[in-house]
Amino acid sequence: MDSITLRQLRYFEALAQHGHFGRAAEACAISQPALSLQMKALEDAVGSPLVEKGARQVRLTDLGEAFAVRARDILRAVDELGEFTQSRVGPFTGRFRLGTIPTIAPYLLPGVIKALSQRFAGLDVLPREAITQKLIATLLDARLDAAIVALPVSEPSLHEEHLFDEEFLLVRPSSDARKPVPEPANLREMRLLLLEEGHCFRDQALSYCRFTPSAPRSLMEGSSLSTLVQMVAAGIGVTLIPEMAVGIETRSASVSVARLPSPRPTRKIGMVWRKTSPIAGHLLQVATLVRKAARERGRKT
Repeated sequence: MDSITLRQLRYFEALAQHGHFGRAAEACAISQPALSLQMKALEDAVGSPLVEKGARQVRLTDLGEAFAVRARDILRAVDELGEFTQSRVGPFTGRFRLGTIPTIAPYLLPGVIKALSQRFAGLDVLPREAITQKLIATLLDARLDAAIVALPVSEPSLHEEHLFDEEFLLVRPSSDARKPVPEPANLREMRLLLLEEGHCFRDQALSYCRFTPSAPRSLMEGSSLSTLVQMVAAGIGVTLIPEMAVGIETRSASVSVARLPSPRPTRKIGMVWRKTSPIAGHLLQVATLVRKAARERGRKT
């Protein structure tokens, strides 16, 4: 067991995560034969097979499943040790893994990355876009350092840092521009276009319109805000989008945008990270930069 290396553990963790030698090798930036040799060396050191090779995917053996849990714990501890040292001896440098939900990433992330690059010269920002549930799971597993999401996430082990509030706007066909803005109850009678299930923005929109769980049978779904806006432009229905998305998503669509009646629907946007994170002090600085980037984005919108 003395011959096991951290590199082998990282390769094994990637293989366990992807379940495929090719994808794991790509994620590790090595060749597939090199990955296979490292896994063979790891299994020789352990003295028992850790993976079972199938025709299309790799499965972990029973020992491999248990080994993977402990390997992740070791890698998490090593990463946190490095982050702890970094936070105590110098400026914020190295790898920074930042997750963002899809209804924020295209609009806010470019400004955030630019601000981070200017403020922290040695920082390598690695962004990831995913729905909230996946980001939180990845964050808890220490494969992300922080995530920008809609609050609250209500996870006891995570710190929630409120960044800003954002309003939802109504997008209608341009022919509806002079019509009165409907009340929330009236939106339930219209063909409402929403993001597909799994997106928190969908749940927030349904809550504003006061849909019951069994009601939205006539709703139409899209995979992105861009798709929804283009569907509105085609006269298929109406939709709600966050204010930061208006400038980008409506510039090439024949639609009208209106603010909804008070109390207007809003969402709280925040940044979350593990309470035990050794770079918490740096993350507070990052949160300040995100707020500034959001204000600049708001002025442009």
